[in-house]
Amino acid sequence: MRTINTDLTFIDGMRNAGKLASEVLDFIEPFIKIGVSTEKIDSLCQEYMRDVQGTIPAPLNYQPPGYPPFPKAICTSVNDVICHGIPGERILKSGDIVNLDITVITPEGFYGDTSRMFLIGDVSILAKRLCQVTFECMWLGISKVRPGARLGDIGAAIQFHAEGSGYSVVREYCGHGIGKVFHQEPQILHYGKAGTGETLQEGMTFTIEPMINAGRRDIKTMPDRWTVKTKDRSLSAQWEHTILVTSSGYEVLTVSDRCPPPAHNILTSQISTF
Repeated sequence: MRTINTDLTFIDGMRNAGKLASEVLDFIEPFIKIGVSTEKIDSLCQEYMRDVQGTIPAPLNYQPPGYPPFPKAICTSVNDVICHGIPGERILKSGDIVNLDITVITPEGFYGDTSRMFLIGDVSILAKRLCQVTFECMWLGISKVRPGARLGDIGAAIQFHAEGSGYSVVREYCGHGIGKVFHQEPQILHYGKAGTGETLQEGMTFTIEPMINAGRRDIKTMPDRWTVKTKDRSLSAQWEHTILVTSSGYEVLTVSDRCPPPAHNILTSQISTF
């Protein structure tokens, strides 16, 4: 199943879901600091979703085939954790980088999915650069979205910039179609060859969420069967937006007041900072 829908009710529902997901990140940003536990971050986000927004955290008890239920409301992936980090007793310290991945379900049943990187205290130049290049990769991928483009165009743009910057692209995990279902077709690979793959159509909604490693692309799945780390223990970063293919290009659905601004200067070869 894939989502291709130009109905305004559907599109407005997705816009609302995306905005709400991004607003969770706006809310939690002041709490992301030295000395806070990932468990506390999770509980604050869950309370905000439930009590303020009236949304449901999609990851909580999510159980795809072959996995145990995910036990928390959000994913917190610190340093060498690529994705699906489970919040717990870990205390953030100066120098850490952390990805918070948020997916909400609105009362109407729409899913909004987004993630951001947060830098804790005095972060190394190397860690900052990784987060910046990953942000650029996401926006370079987004910039390729339009009707008639191919999925390979997105992946090729991301892979070219990541590898050209000395980094590697995780291949085991990718973006995905989204709508009234959390994960569905098409798969949005963050590597590939331009001009190949499925043709994009107006009304598609999907995520672009590159996972970029400072070292090799190889992964290691932890015994909890959710947490995925870099095999060589190098740092990893990720950014994510939910995208709508419009008649003339794209619309980013996961935007809010404190969302980092688009990297407009990518198109003029001057990459902006976040």
